[in-house]
This record gives sequence, C-alpha cells and structure tokens, in this order.
Amino acid sequence: MKIVILTGSPHKKGTSNTLVNEFIEGAESNGYIITRFDMPFLNIHPCIGCDHCGMSGPCVFNDDMPKILDTIMDSDMIVFATPIYYFGFSAQIKSAIDRFYSRNGQIQRKHLKSVFIATAWNNDNQVMQAIEKHIEILIDYLNLDNQGTILAKGYGYTGASSEKHYKEEAYNLGKRI
Repeated sequence: MKIVILTGSPHKKGTSNTLVNEFIEGAESNGYIITRFDMPFLNIHPCIGCDHCGMSGPCVFNDDMPKILDTIMDSDMIVFATPIYYFGFSAQIKSAIDRFYSRNGQIQRKHLKSVFIATAWNNDNQVMQAIEKHIEILIDYLNLDNQGTILAKGYGYTGASSEKHYKEEAYNLGKRI
C-alpha cells in the first residue's frame, strides 16, 4: 500500500510529528511505502478561489502542490496530521487541503483510505469538537474510507504524561491498517 502523509506542524519534533513518526514505524513494518510532506516547509500558496482550475485542472500557482496532488492520486491512503491551533487544522495544512479544490472529482472517485491525527494542549471536551466535525465533513465530501482517528487531548508537548499512550496508539494504528 502507498501512503501519503500531510503534516501541518512547524515543530519538527512536536507532538503531531511525534505521532506521525510512530504511525510511520508501524506502517513500514507492514512493508507499506510512505511519502511524507511537511506543509510548513514547502511552498504552498493558499487558494484564492479564482476557479482557474475548474475543479479538475491546473492551478494558477506554480508551487509544491501539483507534486503533492500527484502523489495523493498515486496513493491508496492519505494521512492528515495537525496540531490544534484555535480549534482547527493549522494554517499550513489547511492551505494544502483548500488546494484539493483543483482535483476534487479525482480525489472523490479515488475513494482513498484515510487517517487523521490531531494533538492539542488542552484536555477539555471542547478542544476537539470543531476538528471532529471538520474531519467528518472531509471524510464525507472527499469520499474517504477512514481507518482511524487519533484525537490526542492533553498532549501539547513531548514528554507529557499522555505521550506513551498516544505513541502506542499511533504505532498500532499504522501497524493495523
């Protein structure tokens, strides 16, 4: 299986990337091929809604998104990983997700498997409500077959008391898929 991973944290050793690394270790133990794109370190312009692409063509921006979208179209699974910044996806990964617009139909017909990983400093019940709804809508709209979601509350820094549990969950999810 080919898996493409999109990360949204500017902290290379932050919590969401820590869980991605564990997921990758589990998935690679099955022989899966992993391609990872760390959005904060790529050249990705936000969608400007110009409709130049017509939802199935090239974007007006000449940046890293065509390579990312081509890799998604050549994959069997997509993994989204983000820290929670103000109740949602980080801006870095959200800009990439918005650019899916140029390939909406192709992505929907692909019926990709998916995984979502989100980490938040807070551990209250409110912190994940918005991202849960956004994930639900993305799964439905993009016709994804979700294989698992990790919503890591109370895990805002590496070394947190919840770290071991979430790292095991991420590894096991990668191993299970």
